[in-house]
Amino acid sequence: MTAPNAYFSCSNMHSYYGESYIVQGVGFQIQKGEIVALLGRNGAGKTSTLRSIARLDAPRLQRGEIWLDGQPLHTMSAYQASRLGVGLVPEDRRIIPSLTVEENLQLAQIEEPIGWSIERIYDHFPRLAERRKQEAVTMSGGEQQMLAVARALARDVKLLLLDEPYEGLAPVIVREIEKILEEIKTLGFTTIIVEQNAIAALHLSDRALILDMGEIVFDGTAKDVIDNAELRQQYLAI
Repeated sequence: MTAPNAYFSCSNMHSYYGESYIVQGVGFQIQKGEIVALLGRNGAGKTSTLRSIARLDAPRLQRGEIWLDGQPLHTMSAYQASRLGVGLVPEDRRIIPSLTVEENLQLAQIEEPIGWSIERIYDHFPRLAERRKQEAVTMSGGEQQMLAVARALARDVKLLLLDEPYEGLAPVIVREIEKILEEIKTLGFTTIIVEQNAIAALHLSDRALILDMGEIVFDGTAKDVIDNAELRQQYLAI
């Protein structure tokens, strides 16, 4: 096996959810520092694609290769992929409610972080700094989402995977999360964002991929999708 030139790539990726054949030969590449919106209707295979990349569905990934920074993710377990720098922020956040903000971050952090100490995280998430001793269960949905993103950064993430970061949040909180993600963009993180609020995701992203029935049907700039009403209506119903 030879690593491709792109910072991240997947090719001929097939995976399943239960007995359902969800991801059907997906392949794409991402350059370092690029933000890509992965879009599609419900059931198109977006979350399954993220889970396959993060190796959470490793036993159900039947074929395909996944590479990050020259390393073969397709040969790794979820734990190994996480140690390499794949950070998934799932739709349900998966923070530990009984632990404080700081305990959640400490639990996620690698032994010797290179770029993201807890204090640096607090610099970028001042609200979390204010609540560092507060139990996560007592925080608002928006604050819990901030913590979920911060926890991914605490592992010196190389590839940030965001699954529905605006889901269930009030519009005013969505704007706060957008500001955080815009700041993350300026820091040069390589990111894949899955979001039903397609327009918000497109405005944040450099490129867009559209999934339909488990296959990539569009790969182009985010602006191409924003400007193409026919494409949006056909595949995104917006």
